[in-house]
Amino acid sequence: MAVTGANEPVFEKIYLEISNICNLQCSFCPPVKRANAVLPANHFRSYLQSIKGYSRRVCLHVMGEPLGHKQFPLFVEVAAEMGVALEITTNGTLLNQSNQQALMNPSVVQVNFSVQSFFDNFPTADPNRYIESLFSFCREAMIQRPDLYINFRLWNLESDQENQAANNNFLKAIEKEFHVELNPKVDPAFKKSKKISGRIYLHFDSRFEWPEESSLEPRTKGTCYGSRTHIAVHANGDVVPCCLDKEAQILLGNLSEQPFSEILNSKRFLNIRQGFERGQLVELLCQTCQYSTRFGKSLKT
Repeated sequence: MAVTGANEPVFEKIYLEISNICNLQCSFCPPVKRANAVLPANHFRSYLQSIKGYSRRVCLHVMGEPLGHKQFPLFVEVAAEMGVALEITTNGTLLNQSNQQALMNPSVVQVNFSVQSFFDNFPTADPNRYIESLFSFCREAMIQRPDLYINFRLWNLESDQENQAANNNFLKAIEKEFHVELNPKVDPAFKKSKKISGRIYLHFDSRFEWPEESSLEPRTKGTCYGSRTHIAVHANGDVVPCCLDKEAQILLGNLSEQPFSEILNSKRFLNIRQGFERGQLVELLCQTCQYSTRFGKSLKT
């Protein structure tokens, strides 16, 4: 069964990493072991052209902080020229005027702020200035881009009192800013999002172990969204089947060396995709991945 990029997109998202370097080091995000990589502008255009039409949107992130790339505003303009919808995930600490205006570009359809990153890196710092910068962005977005989806992402760790206190303080700030009342109790296994106002949402999730750090015993039964609803491209052009394969342990090919269509029709990619459809985990990284255990039997195959 070949995979093509004809009429309908193959994926919901393609993760295109523009830098694997981050200005923060979160405890829930392990360090990158591969060499530092920053995607040059000419390669960005080439890679985007290669994957264009294969997904509904492109996320400029795998590892690293996308707003830390000096050419981030240019990349957004290139995507707009090419008619590619973008989703941006950022820790929000680099919201300068240039980056903020770039995020207002109509090509950007969703912005995710990993708010927990600030609390995790600066547990004793006053978060008010940081929070105000996020709210300022929201105010401007509601004027310029009322169609823009904005997610505030938080870890929902009931057992972590310090983390939960930071969450609650942020929730109180949201209530004051947007004149809403929020119930802090949420079970992310059943419902991950809460609407704040317009297209602004709170998104909760719980921690997980990255696949390469997992202590799980290998298993062959299971399924996943990787290679089915999304695929990822590292800043050096390496293509991997999942956004959690941060070290390219399942290397499918490289966009600098072969067409994306050829990679999607490689034996290794098709074995992974078809294995998930049959409820089988064919790669060792998948067999020890804790994240895939969340799906259980609920993921349609």
